Order: sequence, then C-alpha cells, then structure tokens
Amino acid sequence: MNPLNLFKNSDNHERFAAGATIFHQGDQGDYMYVVMEGEVDVIADGKYIRTLKAGDIFGEMSLIDDAPRSADTVAKTDCVLALVDERRFLFLVHETPMFALHMLGVMARRLRDWQK
Repeated sequence: MNPLNLFKNSDNHERFAAGATIFHQGDQGDYMYVVMEGEVDVIADGKYIRTLKAGDIFGEMSLIDDAPRSADTVAKTDCVLALVDERRFLFLVHETPMFALHMLGVMARRLRDWQK
C-alpha cells in the first residue's frame, strides 16, 4: 500500500519551506501527515531520529492515543504534506483495511528500530 496513491487527490495539502518546524515535541496532535514531496527530519530531545521521504507518514501516534507529540518535525527540504485529521484517519482505518495494516507495519518497524 502506497500512501501517496491514497492522498494524491486530497484537497488538504500544506507546503513547508526548508527549515520550517511542522510541529514541536509536546504539542497536541490534530493531524497525521503524509510526505507527498520533499523530506522531513524527526528530532526527539534534540537528537536526530530519522529523515522521512515521499510516501512516509508521521504524527499518527497522537491520533491513536491522544497524547502530545513525541518529537519535533522540521522540513529538511521544501516539502508538501497531506494533512489527515482524526475523522479522516478513523474513516480510512475502518474502510481501508490495507491502510490499517500499513499503519501497524510502520509503527512496528519504528518500535523495532527504537529497540536497537
């Protein structure tokens, strides 16, 4: 499942210039994001975690558990992100089982990476 295909026709895209902060660690999360173009750096407690590229998702944890953001995200390059609010997220999980499985896979890989 490629999130780019699922969100390419979405009317809720936002552009961020290189260096712009998308959200801060500790912020309340209202959206999950899909990187449509460009790259985004993830930084937690001042430590670089990873760079996300087109097709990657982030910010989903706050929609699942309603807890504050666990990291900062900064546009590494100019980028275009698809914004997914809780209502759309729940619809996709309910109506698109492959999306739900993709989300579980993303979270499992991140957990395994964190344990290394």
